[in-house]
Amino acid sequence: MKELSVNHLLGIKYLVKEDIDLIFETADHFKEVINRPIKKVPSLRDITIANIFFENSTRTKLSFELAQKRLSADVISFSAAQSSVKKGETLIDTVNNILSMKVDMVVMRHANPGAAYFLSQNVKASIVNAGDGAHEHPTQALLDSFSIREKLGEVAGKKVVIVGDILHSRVALSNIYALQMQGAEVKVCGPKTLIPKYIESLGVSVEPILRKALEWCDVANMLRVQNERMDVNYFPSTREYAQQYGVDKALLDSLNKEIVIMHPGPINRGVEITSDVADSQQSVILDQVENGVAIRMAVIYLLASKIKQ
Repeated sequence: MKELSVNHLLGIKYLVKEDIDLIFETADHFKEVINRPIKKVPSLRDITIANIFFENSTRTKLSFELAQKRLSADVISFSAAQSSVKKGETLIDTVNNILSMKVDMVVMRHANPGAAYFLSQNVKASIVNAGDGAHEHPTQALLDSFSIREKLGEVAGKKVVIVGDILHSRVALSNIYALQMQGAEVKVCGPKTLIPKYIESLGVSVEPILRKALEWCDVANMLRVQNERMDVNYFPSTREYAQQYGVDKALLDSLNKEIVIMHPGPINRGVEITSDVADSQQSVILDQVENGVAIRMAVIYLLASKIKQ
């Protein structure tokens, strides 16, 4: 059996192209499973997984839990808001206490960049990064690429523009790594204040005008503005942002081709995209949600098979 080159999923930058191919092949299989009348397989009956979320999450947390239950793993979920972390307990103590209950794998979201890597160096369990600050969100990038592959046949050679708040987005960075690894061309588009100064060093070009970006691309991945990570105003008003960087149906219909619209969620309808775009035939947003379960099943299954060895 083929296996991943890594023991943890900490970020896309730690993977190689063959890892992504293997995850996609495995996800293809699991996508068939979750569309059957009986959606469970007994693959991980002897594996216990802890979901530890130090930041709020709805879709990612539910998606991981569903993926784990579809694989028949034992699952415990931990929310920092109701935990001893509030009393001053350290991250390593928290996780070691959970691991002493004989947990094999930890899925963690944390506000600090590098938290998942730090954990992987200090505890004996397989770590899956469910988002670390504004650093990486590897499973989101994998499900985004998987959705492009499903819609357009392949990722190689495709032109993808990531629009919006690039500066505060872990989704953007993971997507850039994943898309480039598979041979796609990537541009970013957004207000100058929300584009990181280092972005061109990643081999990514900047297109400040939304219409030009959409005319160039095959796929537009629309990101929300992450107000919760901002301590100053990066643009004058939400209304002005929506006028310059929001996509509505009139703009889509005026292009000389049909492009694919993606969004990692949650959507701020009427800001980055309007409802008629989110719900249109060109949108694969709900496909991304379905593919998220298959991709997370694949990642967990492949990492667990290394634990079993």
